[in-house]
Amino acid sequence: MYEFAVAPAVTSIRRRGVEIAEVSPESLGFELELESGDRIIKVNGCLVRDYLDFRFQTAGETELVLEVRKSNGEDWELQIERGEGEDFGLSFEQIVPRQCANECIFCFCNGNPADARPSLFIKDEDVRLSFLYGNYTTLTSISEDEMRRIVEQRLSPQYVSVHATDLDVRAYLLGIDKQRADIASKLQRLLDAGIEIHAQVVLCPGINDGHILRKTIADLAAEYPRITSVAIVPLGLTRYNTDPRLTAVTPDFCQRIISEITDIQSDLRRRLGTTFAFLGDEIYLRAGREVPSRSHYGDYPQIEDGIGMVRSFTNEFASMLKRLTRTPLTQPDKLRGTLLTGTLFAPVLKPLIEKVNRFGTQLTVAGVENNYFGGDVSVAGLLTGGDLVSARDRVTGDFVIIPKSTLKSDEEIMLDGMKLQELTAKLGSPVHALDLKSFSQFLFRQN
Repeated sequence: MYEFAVAPAVTSIRRRGVEIAEVSPESLGFELELESGDRIIKVNGCLVRDYLDFRFQTAGETELVLEVRKSNGEDWELQIERGEGEDFGLSFEQIVPRQCANECIFCFCNGNPADARPSLFIKDEDVRLSFLYGNYTTLTSISEDEMRRIVEQRLSPQYVSVHATDLDVRAYLLGIDKQRADIASKLQRLLDAGIEIHAQVVLCPGINDGHILRKTIADLAAEYPRITSVAIVPLGLTRYNTDPRLTAVTPDFCQRIISEITDIQSDLRRRLGTTFAFLGDEIYLRAGREVPSRSHYGDYPQIEDGIGMVRSFTNEFASMLKRLTRTPLTQPDKLRGTLLTGTLFAPVLKPLIEKVNRFGTQLTVAGVENNYFGGDVSVAGLLTGGDLVSARDRVTGDFVIIPKSTLKSDEEIMLDGMKLQELTAKLGSPVHALDLKSFSQFLFRQN
């Protein structure tokens, strides 16, 4: 029924130890004459692979022996006594992600334009990034060393892309053989060790929906609370996705999924005390349905995967409106500008901004089509500089506000390489990349 391709293992060559990126002045590291470019090779005889190893091996230790390779090639051995809880004052190089060896038929990297930045084609499969940032892994090619490390260093929680518990379907979706696709024993080992798991299902119409999805939810819920939640998010297709095995997610499909899963969620809340199986916000928005209430999401276990993000935003926005009531703007008429966002979120944002305008501001919202990726991509965070420039004829007022999520986390640059300064020049108005908190600060600061 299903065909698959066997993916090769992905390996990488890296230097020994972890490189120091920066040393804080007057810190312990500064006193030890550690410098940027030095590499810490071992701590108390144990090899250091990255800064997680360094943090784990030095935690709680007051007597330490560091083996250091200086940037000039010298080898140092430092015997250290430090106060309890004393910080080294060191920051380290970023972790180089371990790359994925699967050939997932729905992988977003397959939907990138050919001239996209090289970083957009990196498919990470790294349990360290799962622990640190909530990145998902499939566990299909996890090594024994990595399994031991998760348990030993308590790298919990872990976020696992399950997609389907039916083994044939999972292997088909991941583009691998059934033996590699079977992670039941790995999951069980992590669960037995007390590692918290959050699961994900990328929902592909006609493949892992229907009875396959119901089985997946039931199988995962049977492990609650060790498996804490499952996020069900829709397949996203760009105009570059040409795989005939994939079917686009439609509003009708989203409406059907909501109807099917709502009853399951009610049963899970009755039995487990939690919704457990959460639908991505995009499913509700595409269906033209209101997102669930605050209580539906509990402690927002998978908000970074777009689960409850809209509800959290609207609740925080309501708090901002209350602040505006208590502390009126002094010169609201001077706040005239345009908010650019994705077409999916624009219908949510428009009525909220209308409420702000009741305080005297003149703000407009414009939903921007994503022409860079095309297809059904409509979320704000994937807008590019070129997309935003294409909306310049709808810009009014004295400034433009774009979602902060359109920028690379550590740089003022967008997915197509356009910098914020260049966007400002092309739009002819000052551009501010803001999240809700900084938008609130912007309103009050401008007065």
